[in-house]
Amino acid sequence: MNLKFLETFVWVARLKSFRLTAEKLFTTQASISSRIAALEDELDARLFVRDSRGVALTPEGQRVLEYAEQMMATMGALKNALRDPRLARRHLRIGAMDTVIHTWLSALVRRISETWPALEIEITADTALNLCDQLEKGYQDVIFQTDMVRLDTVRNALFGRYPMHWVVARGTALDRPFASLQELAAERIVTFSRNSRPHQDLLNLLHEGDVLAARISCVNSASAITRLIRDGFGVGSLPLALVPIEAAAGALTLIEGVSPPPPMDIVASWRVGSGIELAESVVEMAREVALASGVQP
Repeated sequence: MNLKFLETFVWVARLKSFRLTAEKLFTTQASISSRIAALEDELDARLFVRDSRGVALTPEGQRVLEYAEQMMATMGALKNALRDPRLARRHLRIGAMDTVIHTWLSALVRRISETWPALEIEITADTALNLCDQLEKGYQDVIFQTDMVRLDTVRNALFGRYPMHWVVARGTALDRPFASLQELAAERIVTFSRNSRPHQDLLNLLHEGDVLAARISCVNSASAITRLIRDGFGVGSLPLALVPIEAAAGALTLIEGVSPPPPMDIVASWRVGSGIELAESVVEMAREVALASGVQP
């Protein structure tokens, strides 16, 4: 199979345009069309459909894309390994949940850039569930989130945990003592996205406390959670590491005397195979940075 044709296919899929792909690869649209046609003939499958909105992958094309990207990544890693055995790849895809994005990811990226100045770093912010799915499909190299990925092709490392707290806006009607978990749960609770580990842990805590009907607002953005809590929308269930400035300034306060939500695990997961040496070096860096930021071992 012609790797140039595969590369062309990947770029058309990414750019959704034969014209833009031709510009990217410094060739003509006719040449791009010819390469795609030859690849379709070889695979005996139609890979793209064209309509008024542009170019879109067929279901067969979507399946081919997963393998094509892996093949291109492997070839790139091979070439880089021959040029520089210490760095088997020049591109690293990192996925991180919001909590990591808002706490220690910037420090990690800075250390990676200082260690490997030529390394291209691609960052994706998403929920833990989506990140695990992306890693499984080969769209990420390393992810930082809350769950172990149970696959033979993936390795995991538990860094530690962030303690979780009940947090409210100071000076609001919510800023008062609560006698029990049941009393607190009579108020609206704001937490992370539905079916995330913090959400599931919160549901388990409420169930164990015989709280059967709580109002829980699930939000998939850490900054949105912070804003809602600061505006008095509800009682927040989150790690204090997410709101150090607001807590230090006195805008937010902790509710004491009520069983806190379970701690939030911080897990690194990465793919085995080509580039694993780089991924494991990055994971070790991440462990040091996370612990320095307040993650408890």
